[in-house]
Amino acid sequence: MTTDTATTAGARDHARAQAAGITDSMPVVPARDWPTSPEGVAAAHLTWAETVPGGRYTTKVLARGTRIRLRDIDGRASAHVLLWRADAPWERLNVADTVKVPWQAYLGEGHPLLSDQGRVLATVVADGSGHHDALCGTTTLAGNAAKYGAGEVHSASPAGRELFLLSAAKNGLTPTDVPPSVSFFHGVVAGADGALTSTGTAGPDASVELILHLPCIVAIANTAHPLDPAPEFSTGPVEVLAWRAESDLDAVIAGAADREPEYGRAVANSEDAWAAAHFA
Repeated sequence: MTTDTATTAGARDHARAQAAGITDSMPVVPARDWPTSPEGVAAAHLTWAETVPGGRYTTKVLARGTRIRLRDIDGRASAHVLLWRADAPWERLNVADTVKVPWQAYLGEGHPLLSDQGRVLATVVADGSGHHDALCGTTTLAGNAAKYGAGEVHSASPAGRELFLLSAAKNGLTPTDVPPSVSFFHGVVAGADGALTSTGTAGPDASVELILHLPCIVAIANTAHPLDPAPEFSTGPVEVLAWRAESDLDAVIAGAADREPEYGRAVANSEDAWAAAHFA
């Protein structure tokens, strides 16, 4: 115990002195106070700004028309992502359909993240990484315990499934509401024999951006990929920024007619659901 915090008054003053500080493992509230907005984005339009360290998680409820940018700061992030429809949380990301419907197993620009109701929850609108995965899901308690010696939330190597359970609980959801996730920044390829192989990351400063077609609960577990070849847990931080981008969503919807019919239909399903629930 130091002199500054030896008394209640000292501890209070010490805590208050840090109120305006920003560290590498905290959300910034309000988001407009984030020190560097994305190019062309007004600070006032930011709705989420946070750095998530390796082994941590975050969750946020975001509006339709929100654009989300994930950035792998040092080339060691592995951002596992889940989506639930915020106004109907029984509708959630379906990874099997996300791969099956577009006839494409590898995530990249233009790829839809589909729900279990055939609707687009989000579309990947920019990809500077190319190292993603929709085949393996996230890590489990048993898997991390076998590989790293522990997988509990408060261990040095928390499993993604355990982190997602906390994210779900914070949004009134249960373990049965937690489906398989997609992963950004750690690539996987399937061989001719069906074997899955890690391709690692794209290195520091790679980013990927999504646009939300429907209001969503977003959960991110930044933890090791199941096929990470590193013998020790070494996941690095991921930066999360989100901002209002209704015009970007409008452009994606307008372009859907020129895309594959499966994508066009899924976008139409999302628009139909939104229009039915909102007269404006």
